[in-house]
Amino acid sequence: MGLSPPYLHDDTERGVSVSAEAAEDAAVSVLTVRGPWDARLSLNASVTLRRCFTEHPDGLIVDLSGLSDPHSESASTWMTARAFAASLDPPVHLALCVPPDLPLADRMQALGAGRFLPVYAKVRQARVALAGRIPGDRRLSLTLRSDPEAPSLARNLVSDACLSWGLVHLLHRSRLVMSELVTNAIEHAGTDIRVMVSRRGAGVQLSVADGDPRLPRILPVSRPRPDLPLDERGRGLRTVAGTAAQWGAVPTETGKIVWATLVSAPR
Repeated sequence: MGLSPPYLHDDTERGVSVSAEAAEDAAVSVLTVRGPWDARLSLNASVTLRRCFTEHPDGLIVDLSGLSDPHSESASTWMTARAFAASLDPPVHLALCVPPDLPLADRMQALGAGRFLPVYAKVRQARVALAGRIPGDRRLSLTLRSDPEAPSLARNLVSDACLSWGLVHLLHRSRLVMSELVTNAIEHAGTDIRVMVSRRGAGVQLSVADGDPRLPRILPVSRPRPDLPLDERGRGLRTVAGTAAQWGAVPTETGKIVWATLVSAPR
């Protein structure tokens, strides 16, 4: 499992899975690690953690309730993840879920992780706690119906965000990518969509959540449809791949989120 874009979470290795939530107030991913902790699971968990951080969610919950680690050998992995999450701009709010009767819970407490890496007994508790910690001033979101006006409304949201955050140099490229993501969701999912624009350091992250669980693929170029004008016909994920610094998709309980990150200099 490599780290080359696009970052699609449909090839997760043994014992590790990822899902996401497209809530109104924040984007939170859940990384679930289960099974006996050994060299292979350690590698899979580390690689998937890097993928999660590449997506740069607002929050990341690591669910270890199904992990068998009687000697707490995985503790260093979670402490390293804590340091990396804190180094991002903005930092990713990280939380662990470890049942209190497991040795790992005592080990993490002994390491003092609770001050910067809170440990909860259940994922539900972690979700509620993270929701209260994640600031909302770096994020704009909108729920749209799957109709021809959706791409224009999503582009306007991008304009509002870039102008508000002083990122005018990203405005046109971000509008283009958002338009393609929304158009792709309309054509292939046909459900209501949730669009979000988030500040990511000197760049922006665009995300579109829909109700179709199928992850996107770059398809061969086809002939233009004569019934659609140029400004309403999506140029597809090739435009996203060629414009964004990174892009990918992650499943949710109700479908998927497709995201793209844009930075100051084109890739």
